[in-house]
Amino acid sequence: MLPLEGEGIDLGPLLPEYPSEIIAGIILFLLVWFVVAKKVVPIFEKTYAERTEEIQGGIEKAEAAQAEAAAALAEYKEQLASAREEAARIREEAKTQAAATAAELRQAAQEESARLLETARAQIEAERAHVVQELRGEIGGLATQLAGRIVGESLEDDERARRSVERFIAELEAEAEAKTV
Repeated sequence: MLPLEGEGIDLGPLLPEYPSEIIAGIILFLLVWFVVAKKVVPIFEKTYAERTEEIQGGIEKAEAAQAEAAAALAEYKEQLASAREEAARIREEAKTQAAATAAELRQAAQEESARLLETARAQIEAERAHVVQELRGEIGGLATQLAGRIVGESLEDDERARRSVERFIAELEAEAEAKTV
């Protein structure tokens, strides 16, 4: 074994014994380097480029999906806001319609009440007129009998009895009016 000149380091089995070994090692090294450079490195480069493209494509797809999700979220928020506005508008319309319906029902109830009152008044007035008519007849008969007893003569004559009754009723009505005034 030859020590390196000037250094005194023993390389052991790494130090070639013949110069032809050094040349053969260099040639083999260059041959391996050339094969690796021409065959293996392009395959690595191709694989690296494909993976880089896949990763870049995945990133772009993820960015596109994220942008699409953001657009969908914005659209959802817009639709939600629109739905809320629509709901508020519908509530306001319902309130307005309920108020209008309540007013219409109140008006109809008042009209029905007025109609019923008028009908009742008319019926009472008709009954009153009927009762007054009946009372006049009864009072006339009673007055005729009473007058006949007082006068002592018969007042069976219809014309005379009718005049007496009418005069008596007129006096009663005048008395009633005087009391109310």
